[in-house]
Amino acid sequence: MTIRVMLVDDQHLVRAGLRMLCETAADLEVVAEAPGGAEAVRLAGRTEPDVILMDLRMPGMDGIRATTAILAARPGTRILALTTFDDDDHLYPALAAGMCGFLVKDASPTDLLDGIRRAAAGDRPFSPEVLRRVVDTAVAARAPRPDRRTRPPAPEVELTGREAEVLRLVAEGLSNTEIAGHLHIGVTTVKTHIANLLSKTGAGNRVKLAVYGLGPAGGRSEDRR
Repeated sequence: MTIRVMLVDDQHLVRAGLRMLCETAADLEVVAEAPGGAEAVRLAGRTEPDVILMDLRMPGMDGIRATTAILAARPGTRILALTTFDDDDHLYPALAAGMCGFLVKDASPTDLLDGIRRAAAGDRPFSPEVLRRVVDTAVAARAPRPDRRTRPPAPEVELTGREAEVLRLVAEGLSNTEIAGHLHIGVTTVKTHIANLLSKTGAGNRVKLAVYGLGPAGGRSEDRR
């Protein structure tokens, strides 16, 4: 199945580079480009992209407002932030607006193409450094407070030794490509392990899986002695 992609960025050279990158992938088709948020809203309704790569800071209507408007009309659209600004002032408003993931512009071509595919498949792609910060925030929010009843710990699940290794690296914020290189296995094998981990732990997405990996349960390896 071909993934229909729209590129939104106020810099022509950035859009041209992204188009060239997408054209190297047989399963991606760039159906529209927009230099700003207002044009993105108009084109989204006309071209019906599956995934939108959205810059955040643009003249006129910015990426946050454009995302809100697009999702109000087409809630099934997957909008992925692609920006130079990875600070919390941009990250959390983007997620609150409904963006499904957050990649920085210095991401590798492989990670960017993988992010588009993961977004189209319903996943939530994050650049590793951004994922680490989201996980740290989530873990801090789950920490027990004196005035709050302590929740029972998440139940342990049986993991293979390799699954435990993959879970640890996911929790560290590594991408699939980085995990594959670290463990000397294929990216497809990494994806299979992550799919198994999502099923075993009941985590709904990669962020929740990373939070689980940092929690007190963290999975119990069948290979442990």
